[in-house]
Amino acid sequence: MADILPPRAAITHRRVLAISIPIVLSNATVPILGAVDTAVVGQLGQAAPIGAVGIGAIILSAIYWVFGFLRMGTTGLTSQAHGAGQTGEVAAMLTRALMVAFAGGAAIIALQSLIFRGAFLLSPASPEVETLVQQYMAIRVWSAPAIIALYGVTGWLIAQERTKAVLVLQVVMNGVNILLDLVFVLGLDWGVPGVAWATFIAEWSGLALGLWLCRGAFRVAAWRDWPRVFDPVRLRLMMAVNRDILLRSLMLQGIFVSFLFTGSDFGDVTLAVNQVLLQFLQITAYALDGFAFAAEALVGQAFGRGDRATLRRGAILSSLWGVIVTLGLCAVFAIFGGMIIDLMTTAENVRAEARVFLVYMVLAPAVGLAPWMLDGIFIGATRTADMRNMMAISLMIYIAAVLALVPLLGNHGLWLALLISFMARGVTLGLRYPSLERSVVQRI
Repeated sequence: MADILPPRAAITHRRVLAISIPIVLSNATVPILGAVDTAVVGQLGQAAPIGAVGIGAIILSAIYWVFGFLRMGTTGLTSQAHGAGQTGEVAAMLTRALMVAFAGGAAIIALQSLIFRGAFLLSPASPEVETLVQQYMAIRVWSAPAIIALYGVTGWLIAQERTKAVLVLQVVMNGVNILLDLVFVLGLDWGVPGVAWATFIAEWSGLALGLWLCRGAFRVAAWRDWPRVFDPVRLRLMMAVNRDILLRSLMLQGIFVSFLFTGSDFGDVTLAVNQVLLQFLQITAYALDGFAFAAEALVGQAFGRGDRATLRRGAILSSLWGVIVTLGLCAVFAIFGGMIIDLMTTAENVRAEARVFLVYMVLAPAVGLAPWMLDGIFIGATRTADMRNMMAISLMIYIAAVLALVPLLGNHGLWLALLISFMARGVTLGLRYPSLERSVVQRI
């Protein structure tokens, strides 16, 4: 029997905000957890535990980040199935995402000694810190399947506009983590292993809650309809989408890593300045993610329905709210940027030089809006090959800009090259948007 399209719900400003605001609030909880982790080990009165938790968290985050494609790919494919009224496929997508996550997590656990050894070769530390880092990671690595599975669960929920559930999941998981930090480190004096155990328990608890929030999928027999789950056509599509997103993300990460390495050649003060100013980009990303996620869900559902007009409206309304938030960010950074810098560092030389480069932070949200929103639009339509290819072009443009501008302008040239890469992503994806619309198979 053919799938029956569900009644079409109008895309309104209220609907866009209902998707976006919980994601923005959810993102706001992330730096709070990092601050508490640092604060509790800071009470131990030693520098080594602080460094160990920081390094361990960065290493594991970098490893898990590789599986970030699972969140985006799951959102795109699930939103299309949801829009097309394919209830069975929506349930099967959750099963596939969980299978990929558990396989990836098991691989990380099996290869942990090789992964950790490589990480220490890339970022060596003192023997005391390395010992503490090993203790931290040896505990936390066992929650790798949980944290990767949460990428899939989160993407699955976003695809169905259930972002309030994502907010609840994030708040509960971080709340458990913070509570256990206080109990294990300050109450029981477990030190760095206490922070690791707190995160381990919080991540598995988060997955348990996430699966409960997805319980509707397990009421549909298709979640374990193995011929459907292992359908070769669906699997190949999922693999292609995830591969393209992974390659695109690796190239994007390459831009930021090279940015940091190139900036380090200008001395410790400039390196510190760039680290401080990159936090402005982090704030921008957290603020715009909600609207990009709204575009993913709305565009994906419209694409699945074969409704070109609704797809366009979803893209426009989500981007309109992105424009409003971007203007607000530009104004805040222009007026209060100096105060934000002062909150981030007490070093006067870093404060003074950071103000010299603050203009780039005022411009960054405006320049970055197009690529952020278009990423969401293209993820929803699963036009991931376009994302990969346009990212490759943007990477080459960035490299050319660095080679041309840095020798002439130093750190100013480096920041200009980064903004040029944003512009290149926005322009190239924008040029591909008409093709995206034409690819919609009209069913409405």
